[in-house]
Amino acid sequence: MPDIDPVMASFVRSPVTAVLGPTNTGKTHLAVERLCAHSSGMMGFPLRLLAREVYDRVVALKGKDSVALVTGEEKIVPPGARYFLCTAESMPVSGDYAFVALDEVQIGADPERGHVFTDRLLHARGREETMILGSSAVAPLVRALVPDVEIIGRPRFSTLSYAGAKKLSRLPRRSAIVAFSVEEVYAVAEMLRRFRGGAAVVMGALSPRTRNAQVRMFMDGEVDYLVATDAIGMGLNLDVAHVAFASLRKFDGKRTRRLTIAEMAQIAGRAGRHHKDGTFGSLGGEDGDAAFTPEEVAAIEAHRFPRLETLYWRESAPRLDSMAMLLADLEARPDRPELRAAPEAADLAVLRRMADDPVVQERARGQRQVARLWTACGLPDFQKLGADHHARLVSRIWRFLSEGSGHIPRDWFAQQLARLDTVQGDIDTLSGRIAAARTWAYVAHRPDWLAHPAEMAERTRQLEEKLSDALHAALAQRFVNRRTAVLLRDIGRGAGELPVDIAADGKVSVDGEHIGRLDGFRFSVDPDARGEDRRMLLAAAERRLGRILVMKAEELLAAADQAFALEARPGEVPAILWDGQVVATFVGGQTLLAPSLRLDRALLGLGQDVQKRVTERLGTWVAAQKEKHLLPLLRMSSGAADPTVPPVVRAFFAQLADMGGIAPRLDMDTALGHLDKEQRSIVRRAGITVGVLDIFHPGLLKPGAALWRMALLSARRGKGMLPLPAAGAVLIPTGDRHAEMGARIAGFRAFGPQQLRIDIAERLARAAHEAISKGQAFGATDPQIVSLGLQEPAFLQLMRAAGFRPVAAPAVETEGAEAVVGPNWAFKGRRKGRPRQEVPAVASPAAGQAFAGLAALLGRGG
Repeated sequence: MPDIDPVMASFVRSPVTAVLGPTNTGKTHLAVERLCAHSSGMMGFPLRLLAREVYDRVVALKGKDSVALVTGEEKIVPPGARYFLCTAESMPVSGDYAFVALDEVQIGADPERGHVFTDRLLHARGREETMILGSSAVAPLVRALVPDVEIIGRPRFSTLSYAGAKKLSRLPRRSAIVAFSVEEVYAVAEMLRRFRGGAAVVMGALSPRTRNAQVRMFMDGEVDYLVATDAIGMGLNLDVAHVAFASLRKFDGKRTRRLTIAEMAQIAGRAGRHHKDGTFGSLGGEDGDAAFTPEEVAAIEAHRFPRLETLYWRESAPRLDSMAMLLADLEARPDRPELRAAPEAADLAVLRRMADDPVVQERARGQRQVARLWTACGLPDFQKLGADHHARLVSRIWRFLSEGSGHIPRDWFAQQLARLDTVQGDIDTLSGRIAAARTWAYVAHRPDWLAHPAEMAERTRQLEEKLSDALHAALAQRFVNRRTAVLLRDIGRGAGELPVDIAADGKVSVDGEHIGRLDGFRFSVDPDARGEDRRMLLAAAERRLGRILVMKAEELLAAADQAFALEARPGEVPAILWDGQVVATFVGGQTLLAPSLRLDRALLGLGQDVQKRVTERLGTWVAAQKEKHLLPLLRMSSGAADPTVPPVVRAFFAQLADMGGIAPRLDMDTALGHLDKEQRSIVRRAGITVGVLDIFHPGLLKPGAALWRMALLSARRGKGMLPLPAAGAVLIPTGDRHAEMGARIAGFRAFGPQQLRIDIAERLARAAHEAISKGQAFGATDPQIVSLGLQEPAFLQLMRAAGFRPVAAPAVETEGAEAVVGPNWAFKGRRKGRPRQEVPAVASPAAGQAFAGLAALLGRGG
């Protein structure tokens, strides 16, 4: 084994302490405290993410100008930096630091990176203090390799216990699910999105910026679950209560194998940080790839793991006189039984491939070029493209480094960045771009590979941040349903613990997340919500809107009458609107004027006392509207119950009121026949018109009265409203059956192709009587008929229904022509007690016609 680096030799006999134990023993926290207690120091970590996390902690304690971050892809080194936080590969072992610490030393047993950790264990020393952190499984090897070490064991702060297998739907909140492939991570995260509101995603390939943004979602409670690869086991401090293994098998780069007990424990130990107890278990059933054996459970709970027998080693300072010497040293075997030769790593595999290239053989001569070649081979394969593809990229870069100025051309490097400078694409595409950006960030942080490394390092930093932000947004969009997460988070707690906001337009948000809208008292789910979310949103609204609905009920109770309106759309049940929203519907009551009110279903969640008060307030408004629009009808109903009114008149009032204050005279003939002259005068003094065709109160023909009469009649019938004529109309075309019925209720009577308001029909009947009494003709060409727009067929039906029959009128000759000068109609009396029959339309008597035979025919039976 080669000698220890001469610069570090003077520190070899300085105090060395190994703090070994299971997870959650505070090892890293202790090391950070010791680091900050010294005048200078350096710590090496297994992950860039962990180095960045501790860097932020030390910056908070010592200030930004005193702390440096050194990783392959990122370097923040202020001029006066005294504390260095590094990845193990980036630790400058030849520096002078008062304190040096290496975290997770047991990674020395990892076939791919182990030789780096072994080298740091052997060579990295602090001037005043050295600290080695890791699992107790490595204790015998540390004692053998570092003879003067003091080993300190630390117990776990909290208990870690097995919780068995759990289905995804049964996982407790604050759980981390660990999977061992990107596909598996995505599948679990997608299931959590559908059923539990989503999850944060943490993978070793994420940039620190993306990882921190994802972890922040979990730590801030935006999501209750985290899905991660085994990168979570490397000292990342998270508030995790339970760790669930989606599988216990992983691909280690060469084969798929079962996790070792130490690996299981390292990951499971993320649960129950500090003094909070934690649990671990499998995802799914008790059988399959994720099932633990009883022996594994016992070992993890007791923190008993097999001792490591060897660590991987590779010469860390090979001779650079030639490629042959370089390869020979890198292939050398250790001379101690505690060490074993490391398998061929990626950098050595690339070197072997390039050594066969004639151009490389030609240029790699002398220590400087061989060193430059070996440094280029150290470019990590961030994109995981394989040795052959990665070797081609390294070869291209090394050719630039070995010719001309020895720098990578600025334009070529800028083109590589430009190709990546887009945020379009899915998660995998963005992840691939970030991996490529990490490659160029690594290149930019080599001090002599670019003519302007600081400028290009800044550009790669900006590019990685831009892509990282886009990746975080894509992960959140795909794997987080924040609305579901917000609603699930507080199920089972008090309804008022999460803030509920209602915007002016009625949009309802819970903790800032839109869940639907509140129109009046009726909550409707956001139409964009997926099917499985709708029931949850309704339940959430039910739990959280109770207090707000009571407040709205108080607003309704205090509202002025102008805030209410009658909703009377054709085909719909009549209803009461408050601020434009239905709050109650009408149903039939004991009498036409006393309908019942049925509160809208949305108000049924209010207390019985509140419902009663709301019903009373609405009833008060209805009473006021009846006073305003249906006063004649109210007086009829009152007269029907007045003992001072003659019984026969009371019976007449009662029948007419029950018909809504407007009735065909044919239907009232029997009641009318019982009235003597004095009793009829009582009826007329009540404002009731007893016409030849209809009996009605003119005040009930107004639009407001027509609307309320329709509403009351519809409520009694239990059917929807019928269409009403336009306000102010007196003559309308005869429509379909429903339109004709609606017009009839409003006070119109059908005469063939047209419907005429009944008060106008009575006026025309009186005009016909006046014309006859004056000995004048009365026809469809009369000015008042023409001004109305009444067509001749409708006019003839009106005259017939009113009891008139055409007669032959005397004619006189005027300037060679004959003209009708006498009456052309005779009043024969209205039919009584018979159903109305349609009368065939006939031509109006006109001057110059011979009436003798036609008048006798039409007058037959009249």
